[in-house]
Amino acid sequence: MAAIRVGIIGLGNVGGGALRILADNLGLISRKLGAEMRVTMVCSRSVEDDPPEILELFPEAVRTTEWHDVAASPDVDIVAELVGGTSVARKIIDTAIAHGKSVVTANKELMASQGAEIWATAREAGVRLAMEASVAGGIPIHSVLREGIAGDRIESLLGILNGTCNFILTEMERRGDSLETVLSEAQELGYAEADPTADVDGFDARSKLALLAALAFGVHIEPGKIPTEGIRRIRDVDFLYAARLGHTVRLLAAAEQAEDGLYLSVRPALLPKDAILANVHGSYNAIWVRGAHGEDTFYYGRGAGATPTGVAVVSDLINIARELLMGGSERVSPFAHVELEQGEPADIGKQLRPYYLRFRVRDRPGIIAELAAILASAGISVDAVLQEPSDAKDDLPFVITVEPAPRRSVEEAVAKMRDLDFLVDAPLVLALEKGLEN
Repeated sequence: MAAIRVGIIGLGNVGGGALRILADNLGLISRKLGAEMRVTMVCSRSVEDDPPEILELFPEAVRTTEWHDVAASPDVDIVAELVGGTSVARKIIDTAIAHGKSVVTANKELMASQGAEIWATAREAGVRLAMEASVAGGIPIHSVLREGIAGDRIESLLGILNGTCNFILTEMERRGDSLETVLSEAQELGYAEADPTADVDGFDARSKLALLAALAFGVHIEPGKIPTEGIRRIRDVDFLYAARLGHTVRLLAAAEQAEDGLYLSVRPALLPKDAILANVHGSYNAIWVRGAHGEDTFYYGRGAGATPTGVAVVSDLINIARELLMGGSERVSPFAHVELEQGEPADIGKQLRPYYLRFRVRDRPGIIAELAAILASAGISVDAVLQEPSDAKDDLPFVITVEPAPRRSVEEAVAKMRDLDFLVDAPLVLALEKGLEN
């Protein structure tokens, strides 16, 4: 094969970033492959009326607004699906596979929910599928789990997988501003979408965790079954109390293989300040993996952005091109396992953790005694009570930390507290986690 021909569908941030990297590195890519990589087709809704400037560097590429033209073209060997979503993207991938095209995708949502099925179809059709850009774009975590530490048995992983939330939380901590203020700034900077739901409510990180669970543990978990909580209820005062405890707040995606099953969760939690994950700032991502034999490894980098994610897309194009040029019939599963087992997450209610409970109350005598009594009735021991001086007696924040207890016991106790007349709103419950202390 004289050249590997690539069709790119979707010219947004990721597609534009991939084209920029291809333009800059075509000579280097040719040296690595021993063959030319050529962009033969590009597709987007505005490619004819308002093409991006980067296309000037690809004058021979056919431009089309119809994705089917690319997915079915005899002049394309690899289709890069970079449109996102689950409906049109699935049609693109299915059509490409049906026409014998290998596929590269950055689509975390689609691959988390339907990726195992797509891979089975691709394998039967004799084509390749790659998805490195779907999780933590600037960190090659797929390659790590699939190849780099494939010989180990993964026991747990803990990650900061959403750069938008990490930016918001670290700026709240640094400046003492509200979540609403920092979120608005993140939207202006392009870190957050106009509708930030997927990020701030934890759904983006949930899809990524489902993919990491497949790679690390060989199971397909429906993302909707993963217990998920976002950061909307985090307030500036939580960083004040967290600091008194020697901790900070991060949105954590966690997986832990225990005797009673695989615990999975996405939720804000307190991390010790000397934990390496606590020192991941801004829009960066990081993933800590613990293996049974290799023990702790740590991966850090940009989690999103046009060029970090574009690097992952182009790297996948190169890897598939190598396989095509070698002409072998073997195809490497993008999920690190030939087939995934269907799985269910373990009951998170049984997981033991110490907890941070933050209350907002209308102050009066006896509040702490009432709360402590409810905790005691649930078999939960109080560790400490923290209260900063405040003149806001009608909205007074304070914190109770408790000894390790099952999540369900804590939730049941908090449910009993919700009817107390002195509460301004429901208590905030955050687990106190560990995170690879330095």
